[in-house]
Amino acid sequence: MLSQIYHSSEARNQSEQNYIPLAQVERTHVETNAAAYYLNRRAQTLRGWHCKGKFPIDSLRPLVLNGRLAWSVAAIKAVMGGTAK
Repeated sequence: MLSQIYHSSEARNQSEQNYIPLAQVERTHVETNAAAYYLNRRAQTLRGWHCKGKFPIDSLRPLVLNGRLAWSVAAIKAVMGGTAK
């Protein structure tokens, strides 16, 4: 079991290294995994918000493009209070 825990944390650390700081993001929208990273939540939490229609702020509501969620970078910055990782 210890090796599974180590593998899980190792994979989490590798995935976090793939994201640039939020202040440097030039796109208007990001995918669910990136939004979850910037909001310090699990991606499944964001999917749950979408399914239930309940969001911390209404502007955080994602666009649905070809069955995938696209989260507004401006809304993420607003939720974070203008701070960026």
